[in-house]
Amino acid sequence: MAETQDQKTIHSPKPSAAIDLKRLSFIFLGIITFLFVYLMDPLPDAVDPQGQRFQLTREGKAAIALFLLAGIWWVFEVIPIGVTSLAIGVVQALFLIRPAKIAFKDFMDPSVLFIFGSLIIGMVFTKVGLTKRLAYKMLTVVGERTSMIYLGCFVVTAALTHIMAHTAVAATMFPILMAIYTLYGADDQPTRFGKGLFIGMAFTAGAGSMITLLGAARGAVALGFYNDIVQVEVTFFELSYYMFPIGWLLVFLSWGLIMFMFRPERSAIPGLREKARRLYSETGALTRDELFVALVVLGVVVTLSLKSFIPAMASVDKTAVVLLSTVVFFLFRILSLKDLEQIPWNIVLLFAGAMSIGFCLWETGAAEWMAIQWLVLFKGAPWLVFVMGTTLFVLVMTNLIMNVAAIAISLPVALVIAPYLAVAPDIVLFATLAVSACPFLLLVGAAPNAIAYDSRQFSSGQFFRAGIPGSLVLLAVVAFAVGIIWPFMGMPISAVELP
Repeated sequence: MAETQDQKTIHSPKPSAAIDLKRLSFIFLGIITFLFVYLMDPLPDAVDPQGQRFQLTREGKAAIALFLLAGIWWVFEVIPIGVTSLAIGVVQALFLIRPAKIAFKDFMDPSVLFIFGSLIIGMVFTKVGLTKRLAYKMLTVVGERTSMIYLGCFVVTAALTHIMAHTAVAATMFPILMAIYTLYGADDQPTRFGKGLFIGMAFTAGAGSMITLLGAARGAVALGFYNDIVQVEVTFFELSYYMFPIGWLLVFLSWGLIMFMFRPERSAIPGLREKARRLYSETGALTRDELFVALVVLGVVVTLSLKSFIPAMASVDKTAVVLLSTVVFFLFRILSLKDLEQIPWNIVLLFAGAMSIGFCLWETGAAEWMAIQWLVLFKGAPWLVFVMGTTLFVLVMTNLIMNVAAIAISLPVALVIAPYLAVAPDIVLFATLAVSACPFLLLVGAAPNAIAYDSRQFSSGQFFRAGIPGSLVLLAVVAFAVGIIWPFMGMPISAVELP
């Protein structure tokens, strides 16, 4: 009996999936790069200006090899970025770079849990309706022109980083931007407007966070190193005095860059302001849940802010404060177990892997070896070349490992070399802080980058390409600050040259 059409369909062979040669090539590029560096002969010692030698151990060379492998896989997204992070731990264990117990312990570092808690706050804002309320209110203010929507979102993002951590700001702004994007009418499909909105949020979160000590932990770490080495204390307000014009200049230049690279498909959304007013009125009065969430989050922000002003609160752990809000949301049934399924675990794993490779480079001595090898090249250079060479190194490192680690690696070395070139340590400190705040190239450089990526508006490669002109603008702004703005504001440039 003849086969029916359904039977023919069932028995017909499945078409073979096309081989993604581009993906395979980058997979093998990462592996070959790792093996090449791992198997090469020992590299020469690094020698600092005082003559001290730093040997690159087998583990250190292997850490650099892993660092290059992860960078290639992250940029080209050959596998999910969170899975690349898992590979970082696996390779450390299999190649005996660090014990597995240590390598994987970094995946639960307090910084990773802080990001988790920040994502929870953003989720709660969305669930109770606060994000839509804030989004509609913002749109009634900025109007219907997409360029002004860009600017309004970027200014609010940067301003919030003055009083709270840029990770928490990004987690708070993300659902607001998603609510705004739904009114663009693109049905969640990637658009130039979507790319610009979320990439711009990541850029301006970094730019704004350099202005106060509340924006990120990197500032406090850098000032701690500076105080230990130079024996000079930089105050909260002194930092803000010098960083305010640079940070805000970068915010507005980022807006211009985003408008140039991602000019929205539509110059305006007719009727958007009126629609936003109507939608805002429909939200009605604040609900009990909205008020409760707002008070809890306000309590978190105030507590984290007071840490910088009240010495007795200095020992209060920021991660514990953020996670306490998570516990409270579950205790009062604002969240349920099902809500945990909505957490972007890919992003959490991304940062877990970034922490692991950062600590790996640090603990094996590879990071210090790289910093000395690079910075001693500028020992005999003009002071401006030395300062910009330092910032370039920090810029590269802060995109690949935690910016706190990048500062810990580079700043002490730069402060030791600076007196030999008659360069004041102040200029080195502030230039380093400025570039470390703005990892515009890789998603692992900062939490706002990864949070923005969760919008699915852009790939890691697209973010990298946008970050190249962004980083050039950053370096130009820092050079302008070093050469003109900061000296005009009274920052010392020259120091007594050492013999």
